[in-house]
Amino acid sequence: MYQIFVDTDMDITPIIAKKYGFKLISMPYSMKEDELVFPYEDFDDFEYKSFYDTLRKGVIPKTSALSPEKYMEYFEPTLKEGKDIFYIHFSKAMSGTFNSMKLAFEELSKKYPERKLYTLDTKAITICSYNIICTIGDMLLENPNMSIEEIINWGEKEIDKFAVYFFADSLKFFARSGRVSNFTASMGGFLGIRPLLNMNSEGKMLSIGKVKGRHAAINALINYVTSLQDDILSYRVVIGHTDSFELANELKNLLIEKFSDKLNVEIIVVNPTAGSHCGPDTIGVSFHAIHR
Repeated sequence: MYQIFVDTDMDITPIIAKKYGFKLISMPYSMKEDELVFPYEDFDDFEYKSFYDTLRKGVIPKTSALSPEKYMEYFEPTLKEGKDIFYIHFSKAMSGTFNSMKLAFEELSKKYPERKLYTLDTKAITICSYNIICTIGDMLLENPNMSIEEIINWGEKEIDKFAVYFFADSLKFFARSGRVSNFTASMGGFLGIRPLLNMNSEGKMLSIGKVKGRHAAINALINYVTSLQDDILSYRVVIGHTDSFELANELKNLLIEKFSDKLNVEIIVVNPTAGSHCGPDTIGVSFHAIHR
C-alpha cells in the first residue's frame, strides 16, 4: 500500500489531485517579509490576475523551502494509515527543500520503522512536471494496481522525453532568483528581447537563445515542438501562462493548425510560487519529445 504525494510547484491543484487520488504538498511564497503564503491552504482558488497584476506593479515575491516540521505534518497521517510514501516531485536541482524532506522522514522513521519513502524526480517544474504526473495519473486510472517499481521504471525511460520550452516577457524576475544576470535582465527589457529557455535532462533551467518580440518567441516555441515532437497526437500537450491567456490561446491555435484538430491541448495557469520567479506574461509549452 502506498500514497502518492505531489506538490503545487507542478501546477497541480486540489481538483487535479483529487481526480487522481494524490495528496498535495503546498510550496510557499511570500509577498511581504516573513509572511509565507501556502497555495490552496491559505486560499481555495488562485486569483491569478490580481497576483500577476501585483507583480506588474513592481512586487517581486520570494520563495522558501519547506521546513522538516511541515513535511512531517504532510507525511505522518499517511504513515499512521500503514502506507508507504511515494513522492513524485519537481526538480531536485532547483530547490533545497528536499533536504528538509529527507530530515523529516529520518525523524519519522524512528516512529514508523516499517514504512518507506520512495521518490521520483520529474527533473522539471510547472507544466512539464504537470504533464508527467498527469500521464502517470492516467496510467493509474487504467491500472490501479501498478506498483511503485513499475512507475519508477516508466519514469526512468520516459521523463527525459517530456520537454518544455518557454519565454518570459521580462527578465527581472529571473535576475532576482539568479537565473540571469542583472545586466542581461536590464538590456533584455530595454531592447524587447525575450529569452528562450528549457529544462534539461539534469533538471536545470537553461537559456538556449533569444528573440525580439512576443510573436517571434511564439514562433520559436512552435519550431521547437515541430523539430522535437514524438508522436504528438498520442500525448497531452500543455501550454502554461502567467496571466497571458490570449498569447497562450494563440499558441494553441497555431499548434492545432500545424498538427491536427485532434491535438490534445490543455491551457493552464502557472502556480504562484513558480510564477514568482518568471513573472507575468510568461508562455511555455510541454510535449512528448525525442529528447529534451
